[in-house]
Amino acid sequence: MTSPGPHRTRLVWSTEMLGYDFGDGHPMAPLRLDLTMRLVEDLGLTALPGVELVGAAPAADALLETAHAPGYVAAVRAASLDGTLDLVHGLGTSDDPVFPGMHEAAARVVTGSVEAALAVWQAEADHAVNLTGGMHHAMVDHASGFCVYNDAVAAIRAVLDAGAERVAYVDVDAHHGDGVERAFWDDPRVLTVSVHESGHTLFPGTGHPTDVGGPHARGRAVNVGLPSGTTGTPWLRAVAAVVEPLVRTFRPELIVSQHGCDAHGADPLTNLAVSVDAQRHAMGMVHDLAHEVCEGRWVALGGGGYAVVDVVPRAWAHLVGIATHHPVDPAAAVPEAWLEHVATVLGGPGPVTMGDEDLVLPRPWSEGYDPGDLVDRLIMATRQAVFHHHDLDALYD
Repeated sequence: MTSPGPHRTRLVWSTEMLGYDFGDGHPMAPLRLDLTMRLVEDLGLTALPGVELVGAAPAADALLETAHAPGYVAAVRAASLDGTLDLVHGLGTSDDPVFPGMHEAAARVVTGSVEAALAVWQAEADHAVNLTGGMHHAMVDHASGFCVYNDAVAAIRAVLDAGAERVAYVDVDAHHGDGVERAFWDDPRVLTVSVHESGHTLFPGTGHPTDVGGPHARGRAVNVGLPSGTTGTPWLRAVAAVVEPLVRTFRPELIVSQHGCDAHGADPLTNLAVSVDAQRHAMGMVHDLAHEVCEGRWVALGGGGYAVVDVVPRAWAHLVGIATHHPVDPAAAVPEAWLEHVATVLGGPGPVTMGDEDLVLPRPWSEGYDPGDLVDRLIMATRQAVFHHHDLDALYD
């Protein structure tokens, strides 16, 4: 299905989205979103034909309860109003401190992702991006890992309720997408694929190759846990060797992807070393898969990313560029106006180009498996655990 006129991209954004703020010193600083959107605007991406900026109102309880228990939603609202800690529900921890307006801020993110997904499903947009979304750790009854409400779960459920029969969720955040996987663990309609740093070295400690889904959905949960220090080329090999064949075989009607950019070597919370350029290439891979298998229906979410100046704005500006069909050249200079703003606000320099390196692309899996290479062995462990559930050959497909 090809829409007439210019390519249509819905970009969820308003300054109200900056209200998701755990306070001074917390890694998930709203400044990262402000700097990202300033860079997106300075690159001219928001002024392109077919790009629509839309805000989001806080989701009603009925919508939140498609992803969360009613008691949890009530607990978030209460903590948000009176500041009471509720550790049973994960509210008031160092990861998820309580702040005034927390319920409304987190519920606004959910609306943004749900409305974006429905717009794509209903052919009101070709692609959609919600950089404030991707809160993939939130569980049905508790907050976790900086995530209060799970917008990805709510968005996928909304599309399923609207008639979709197969949805693929692809997560390349450095942390395992545990909340989304848990929600769809035994649902054969949803394929969840997470490429992350191993749970042996990074929160949340889950996402192992043998975690493949419930009894009614074997092979629908897919996990690649990579070792500390993995760089961009082997990371891309893992993404290509697992995500591409499984999504092609599953043939979803819509892809939802989470592009937390904390796999970068400059990120203060993780141990991978994946450049902006490699992450940009993975974004392009997911975009191209959407056009190949599901008529371009693609919803891209943000997620983690805590190198607030050097990484997050560039990585997510690339995501917006790809989603608008106006990709930004990694060799391009960062706009001077943006650098001047960074210097004024933070008193220091920002990155001067949109990329980090001359990216070396990996060998295709079809050219051979190297049992002497640790990343190849980990890729193979995932393929052996999952591929037979999809009638794929772990060694050759």
